[in-house]
Parts: sequence; C-alpha cells; structure tokens
Amino acid sequence: MGASNKKSNNSIFDPDYDKDIQSYLDSSDDDYKKSFKLYNFRRPDKFSKENLKGLQDLHRDFSRQMSLNFTAYLRVPIEVDVVSVDQLTYDEFVRSMPTPITIAILEFRPLPGQVLFGMSFEVLSAIVDRMLGGMGESNNVNRELTDIEESLATKIIERTIKILEKTWSKILSVNGHIIGLDKDYTTIQIVSSSEIVALITFEIQISGKYFGLMSFCFTYPFLENILPLLTTQHIYQKRGLVASVEEQQQMVEKLDTSNIDINVLLGHTDITTKDFLELKEGDVIKLNEKTTDPMIVMVNGERKFFGHPGRIKDKVCVKISDVYDDKINILKDYE
Repeated sequence: MGASNKKSNNSIFDPDYDKDIQSYLDSSDDDYKKSFKLYNFRRPDKFSKENLKGLQDLHRDFSRQMSLNFTAYLRVPIEVDVVSVDQLTYDEFVRSMPTPITIAILEFRPLPGQVLFGMSFEVLSAIVDRMLGGMGESNNVNRELTDIEESLATKIIERTIKILEKTWSKILSVNGHIIGLDKDYTTIQIVSSSEIVALITFEIQISGKYFGLMSFCFTYPFLENILPLLTTQHIYQKRGLVASVEEQQQMVEKLDTSNIDINVLLGHTDITTKDFLELKEGDVIKLNEKTTDPMIVMVNGERKFFGHPGRIKDKVCVKISDVYDDKINILKDYE
C-alpha cells in the first residue's frame, strides 16, 4: 500500500488548529496555562490597549476643537464625535472603507511615512454647499468632485490639518501638509497589505440633519517611535504645561485689550499723625525727592518704570526713562 496523502490534523495549516490549541489549554491545569499566550501571526497586535486609549483621548480633544472651529467657520452647528479606535491590517482597512470617498494623503514631519484622511461625500458636499453660500445641504448623489469643489475640499482638509497639528502638539510638534487627493483606497498603497494600522473613525453631524463619517489611518511605522508618548497619563501630564507658539500668540492678543491702572509717584515724606490731621488747604508738604529726580511709574500698584514729567499741548504726561530698579532708587538718596 502506498503512503497516505491525508494531512495530519496537527498541521498548522489546518483551519481547526487554533481551536485544538485552545481546547488543549482549557484542559490543562492553571499553572501550566499561565506559561502560554495565544498569538496570531497573521494579525499581530502592535498597539497596546494603553496606546489605543491614548489615541482615543487625543482625538476626542481633536473632535471638540474641530466642532468649535467648523461651527464658527461655517456658521452652522457642527458636531464631531469619535466613534471607534481600532487596529487592523491595511488590507482589512481598505476593504472596510466605502466608495466613493474623498481621500487625502498626508505627511506630518518629522514623523516618517504617510497618513490617510477620508471624508464621506455626504459630509463634504454639505460643507462645500455652505462655503458656496448655500444652506449646507448634502447632495445624496455620489459622484466625483468638480474642480471648484476639489479646490474647496483642499481648504477644508488644510483647516483640519491645522486643528490636528494643534492637538498633537500636546505630545509632539508636527507640521502637516497634503501630498495628494484620491477617491478610492484600493488605488493607494502606503504600506504592505499585512501591516498593522490604527483606524480612528469619527461621526460628523451638520445642522442635526446630515450625518457622515470621517477617518484617520495611522500606520504602525508612522507611530512606532512615539508609542511611549501615546498614553493617557503622558497626554494629561503634558496638557497645559507648555504653551505652543499659537497659544502664546492668542494669550498676548487677549491681553492686548486688557485695561491696566498706571499711576505716577511724585515723591514721599514722613509726617506724624498729628500733623496729618491738622493739614488744611494751602499747606505745603516738603518731599524727600529733588525736582531733577526721576519719578516712579506704577502699573497696577507695582513699581515698574522711572519717568520724567512733561507736557504735550494741554496734557500732563510722563516720559519713561528706564526700568524700575530697587538698587537705583535706594542709591539716589545718598547722592
């Protein structure tokens, strides 16, 4: 008799092999099971639960900022919410995406690789309609964008990139820009089909009437070097400690319109309470300062500058001569 060509049930190519392993582990004692961990070589988990939670927290902040930004920009209510954060293979990601869809290929320096940003036609058409002076109504007919619509879509994506840059500044300063636009994920290959990616999906509501999806696809090579930063603890520790250049500029602009009190100290002297109570109109108080000494300019009650008195037309004024210094003020009494 010839040798049988029947495959052994223990072959790793047997579809029931994983079930056999799990059954074997379930039948083993507890101490033995602790030394084993099932691992799927076809789809390994490269992002930890903490990394996915960090991405979720980071992009919840992004969704809030985008809601505020686009509501003010379009003057219609815009709500953006994170729906899910998943890790899957690039091939699974491509097959799960709807078509047609507007896709932007992005880069965020200094991070390597590219990022895919997708926005459903329902949402994009409503935003474009609003930008063109309409009521922000969605076009339910799926079609390719016209040249004018594509130009407006590019502006929308650029605005979204700026919001993402601001959000990511909590962990890393990045500079994003558009590489190109497409309408079908199957024609884009930024990594191998088996590479793991992090997919962040958002739901967008426009005026409470139109709903659609938006997504970011971050590849593992793109995030690999910053995974230690993608934790909830790191994100919340970093938040608010260091202001970005844009945040600093916003604070300065807000302070520019603030009112402050400025007073000028002519001089000082010491008198008794009795003399003070006996003061009457026409009395002269001799000050310790000379007429040539600089006066002290006080801002909100704090000594800030030295100045000299003057007059511009019919207005009394003070010319700032130097920044106030306690040592200089003390030494002038010994001159």
